[in-house]
Amino acid sequence: MKHYLLGLGLLLGAGALGGCEKYLDVNNNPNNPTTSTPNFILPGIISNGIQTQMFTALRTPYITQYVASRTANSIGIDQYYLTNAQSTNTFNYSYFQSGGNIPGMEATAQAEGSPYYVGAGEIMQALILAHATDMLGDVPFTEAYQGGANFTPRYDAQQDVYASVTKLLDDGIVQMSKDPGQNKRPLYSTTPSESGDILYKGDQTKWVRLAYALKAREAQHLTKKQSYDPNAVLALCDKAFLTSADDAQIQFVPAVSPVVNSTNIFGVTRANFGTATFSTNIVKYLNGTTFPGVADPRFGVLVPTFSLGVDPGVGTGTTANVIPGTANITDFYASWYARDLGYFEVITYHELKFIEAEAAYRAGNKTRALAALKAGIAAHMRKVGGGGTFAPPTVTFPIISETQIAAYLASAAVPQTEAALTSLRPIMEQKYIAMFLNPDSWSDLRRLDFDPAIYVNFAYPVGANPILAAKTDPKLRYPRRLLPGATEVLYNPAEIARIGGNDPDYVTRPMWFDMP
Repeated sequence: MKHYLLGLGLLLGAGALGGCEKYLDVNNNPNNPTTSTPNFILPGIISNGIQTQMFTALRTPYITQYVASRTANSIGIDQYYLTNAQSTNTFNYSYFQSGGNIPGMEATAQAEGSPYYVGAGEIMQALILAHATDMLGDVPFTEAYQGGANFTPRYDAQQDVYASVTKLLDDGIVQMSKDPGQNKRPLYSTTPSESGDILYKGDQTKWVRLAYALKAREAQHLTKKQSYDPNAVLALCDKAFLTSADDAQIQFVPAVSPVVNSTNIFGVTRANFGTATFSTNIVKYLNGTTFPGVADPRFGVLVPTFSLGVDPGVGTGTTANVIPGTANITDFYASWYARDLGYFEVITYHELKFIEAEAAYRAGNKTRALAALKAGIAAHMRKVGGGGTFAPPTVTFPIISETQIAAYLASAAVPQTEAALTSLRPIMEQKYIAMFLNPDSWSDLRRLDFDPAIYVNFAYPVGANPILAAKTDPKLRYPRRLLPGATEVLYNPAEIARIGGNDPDYVTRPMWFDMP
């Protein structure tokens, strides 16, 4: 295990992410997490913790209508047919491949006097746990990571999981804020080879900002709660990311044996989206349909300009929505986010600005809301607007200039005055565009009940799962959670039954964060 993590850490230091639809053969017993010096364990925690969200992102873009199946009536996830197998990697990577190694690393770091490793472990634990509960609902925590002593951990209520996430982040901030003289082991090292913090290269201040960004995201999920305080969210934003250089993401690199799946999980080499195409929903935001006469400079970057889009369940012909001159290669692989050597974003500065914009709007501070909205749009455009030619397949992306950004910010797609900012719609639709393919877009859609006044292009799937389509309450006609992972159904059946995970309409039930 030590050699595996070191090898993976070396690759990830250059930006690689191992992982695909199949589990990596790491030759470790997930029920007996290995301990070693913290600098050899942390790279695997970071990489596998981020892979948790990557695997979820193979599913959620269909629910959030960034993509749809190219096959009509495919009985797939874009029509709200969910399966336990679709959730298995989200669960297993949360607990076995990443989270299970954190307690041992923290204990070793604590004993040797390396609080930065304790802090990194706690912040990664919070990141992993927050994602797991936001996608799955109730999940194990207080009885998790006990190895062979407990193969059937009890699932904690989501309200308690949220409290645990907050506690982990708060203590992680404390640990990462300690004086360097109190930290024995360097958080990052390249001698004799790269080890330790492969995410921020040993910059503990960025870890602190990441913790505050995660706190802001989770607090903003609670807009339905009476306890929700937009000013508290704004205070968290003030302490979080300063620029896009703070973004929590990892860069993909060419495959290097023995880690062969280090290219983009969205890319053509991994071939996870060969049967997908872009949804009409996202295409309309970019091609001038939603905002007539407005040219979004991200059209041709996020989505190629030849994309027509398709509604879920409708499907498309074999010659439609394909890259011209190719043998039926889907247009999905002509996206900036599908470059084989692109990056995977966990949480970003531009997301934070949209969180700030929504919180400021809810607090009645339209001046701050409008400024943050524009800053979020501009940050995203600058990040994806570098241009260049990439392969495979060979795609040339345009440069997005500052002139184009200024023109878009001055267009009808963006409120020009505080008085014109009369609803959440412009904030949330711009956030939706910029959160392209990110699983947490689903959290926004759920807490806003898929509101057609906000998400104006969102189409109910043709041939939707009848269990959802038959619901009389329109809010329950959409998926609110993933199903429990298949391994949990097999090995922890009593607990899955207790939380109702076998019920036919389980996916329609709002989570705690999604309820008043």
